[in-house]
Amino acid sequence: MVKAAVIGAGHFAYRMHIPVLAARPEVELDSVCRLGRPELDLIQKEFGFAFATENWREVLDRDVDIAVIASPHDLHYEQAKAFLEKGCHVLVEKPMCLEPAEAWDLVRVAEGSKRELLVAYGWNYKPGLDAAREMISRIGEIEHVVCHMASFTRGIFSGQGMGRWKHIAIQPDRSTWESPDQGGGYAYGQLSHALGLLFWLTDLRTAQVQSMTFDAPTFIDLHDAASVRFTNGATGVFSGSCGVPDGHGFEVDIRLYGAKGSVVLDIETERLTLKLGNGETETATVPKGAWAYSCEGPAGRLVDIALGRGKNESPGHVGARAVEAMHAILGSSNAGGTPFNIKLAEMVNAE
Repeated sequence: MVKAAVIGAGHFAYRMHIPVLAARPEVELDSVCRLGRPELDLIQKEFGFAFATENWREVLDRDVDIAVIASPHDLHYEQAKAFLEKGCHVLVEKPMCLEPAEAWDLVRVAEGSKRELLVAYGWNYKPGLDAAREMISRIGEIEHVVCHMASFTRGIFSGQGMGRWKHIAIQPDRSTWESPDQGGGYAYGQLSHALGLLFWLTDLRTAQVQSMTFDAPTFIDLHDAASVRFTNGATGVFSGSCGVPDGHGFEVDIRLYGAKGSVVLDIETERLTLKLGNGETETATVPKGAWAYSCEGPAGRLVDIALGRGKNESPGHVGARAVEAMHAILGSSNAGGTPFNIKLAEMVNAE
């Protein structure tokens, strides 16, 4: 049996990660942690956790094999590091961290502990998306990138609540989404999905960002616009918006332009197209609904890895490169649009 701990059993862990773990016959739900005793008791009773506490450090004394870190964003680093050092395989919610140095330190700790660090990027586990990698390998050196994400999240970031998920018994603390000090705002909360996909599909790394954001009265970003220079010299544009009206789905559009061709990946329309010279075009066949967002993949793969099978499709170096980009977007905007140069830390096993 794989013994599991969940640290930060908030709205999304309750709605997604815990049910995924509970559905696996190989998993024993050992420990759960969150603040708020009534909510903690509800989760323990519903899912049958053996141990429940409001102090996450008490879980470090338990005999567990895997840990899901789904606490507020600013707590991810300390908690994920502790469980990696304990010897657990760890799934950490996105954003992986708020500081690039902390993100790369987690990569190093995972490597040193010989444990897998996964980031909760659901799209990275969707069928058929890995076909984009083969297409990208045929366009030559990447010279320009467009990475855009928009979603129906204005209510979440403006304090109106979870919208279509208001009926869920466990609701998130508003500060998780609305406090700039805790990683609130669109870049960390949503654009992180698209960046996690971009940096999984490519080995690109951001070197410089110049950006501006449209902010809420609480000083968190609602819309993001950034021009980017990558370490290989390529240029790029990162764009994010909470402005999709309710009742519509996610928009994720990634376009890569190389010396020999281009690739278009449009999640909303389920389109993946390679364009080469002489008018040659290849379009992948995608089953309808295959790329609709959900996040069962990361928690399921965490279990598989603990059982000695399965590949980590959202490794720490992907999350760390995303953290670098998001940190730079907000850093440049907060400095009035001044170019933000990233201090490049040494990458570990970034394959």
